[in-house]
Amino acid sequence: MAFGLKREELYAWKEAVNRGEVAFLTHYWIDDRFPGATTVTKVGCSDIEKLIQWGEKYNIPSKYIDNRSGYPHFDLLGQRQREILAAEKKLDQLERFEKNGSK
Repeated sequence: MAFGLKREELYAWKEAVNRGEVAFLTHYWIDDRFPGATTVTKVGCSDIEKLIQWGEKYNIPSKYIDNRSGYPHFDLLGQRQREILAAEKKLDQLERFEKNGSK
């Protein structure tokens, strides 16, 4: 279950993904399969080859691309999420949720 997003943020992410950009979207998230994870970052791009290359940069195999929604993306969680967002200079996406009481 995703929450904590503004509709405009979701639309902007989808538009960037559709344009073939590597786009980041972080939001609150609850999934019993991942206890302790309270946020997820979706890293999406409609250019699958570009997304695969981005994943290779962080040793994320292409088999982890989620393409069920029509917006191909990787899901980042936990410490790896933090490390990658810091490397991409997008840590503000995660810190915004931590300021609101989630880590």
